[in-house]
Amino acid sequence: MIGKKSDFVFCIKNNPYFCTMEKEQSYTHPMNLYPQRISEEGIVVFDNVRGLPSGDEPFTSSDYVICIGHRGRIELMYDDISDFSGQHTVGVIFPNHCLRKVSVTDDYLATLIIVDAAVLNDPILQIIKQMRYRYEPHPNVKLDKHEYRIITHVVEGMREITRLDLPDRRMLMTRLLEFLLRLLSQYRKSKLNEPGADKQVSAHFHSDLKQHFREHRDVGFYAAQACLSTKHFSAVVKQETGHTAAYWIHHQVVAEAKMLLHIRHDLAVQAIADLLGFEDQATFSRYFRRETGLSPTEFRQRT
Repeated sequence: MIGKKSDFVFCIKNNPYFCTMEKEQSYTHPMNLYPQRISEEGIVVFDNVRGLPSGDEPFTSSDYVICIGHRGRIELMYDDISDFSGQHTVGVIFPNHCLRKVSVTDDYLATLIIVDAAVLNDPILQIIKQMRYRYEPHPNVKLDKHEYRIITHVVEGMREITRLDLPDRRMLMTRLLEFLLRLLSQYRKSKLNEPGADKQVSAHFHSDLKQHFREHRDVGFYAAQACLSTKHFSAVVKQETGHTAAYWIHHQVVAEAKMLLHIRHDLAVQAIADLLGFEDQATFSRYFRRETGLSPTEFRQRT
């Protein structure tokens, strides 16, 4: 992927994907080497990453990026916030955020999973949108050794799908990506529950929302769960996530509706409206059209 075989000096953990090169000048970031692969394949794994594609210049990606740090450390400015990626750290970067390198150690090595923005519309990957409010303001999660090992096994499966050029590659890659994201979500959730961990209002809001969004779509209900006034609750959620509580409520409802419309073809629109807690199909259809610009039937036909 990056340079000639004679440039390889050693491979860590006997894994040929993780290699260090002797000649610094021969290194080219894989996103610069293979720009067409991302749009053609949709989901691409790039190994041997040692910095940003732009070098010392600011970098903004139009794609969704997962960065898995294997060793070393890179200091970054994430928009206007100081952040880092290092050993056993996973960063989840949503499109259109600006990254700028501050410093990087010589031994820094990472794997990137690049997801074309168009793939994010796949209903299977609705979890990405559900994760947005957690990761957008705070993109990194530190893994323990067990968690890191499991994540790298999943990525190895993605590499094997690509290597073998299996039929239904896009579907298989999407399924593994969904599994990886659910693992990350669970790992991050477990760390929020550790003694002394930062108990963000938005983290509890997300948990309450997943449990109650079918019955409660008013901000006041979730503010009461947090023992805060509606005004203060809304301000805190906006500060922590960049979006209002109302945005996340509507987002959760629509994401669930899209998933059901796409996958559960055995369910009529009325049945989906019932599952989501709407009083009738007409109310659900108006709500869905207001949020997406399409009726439920039109969305189902397009997907």
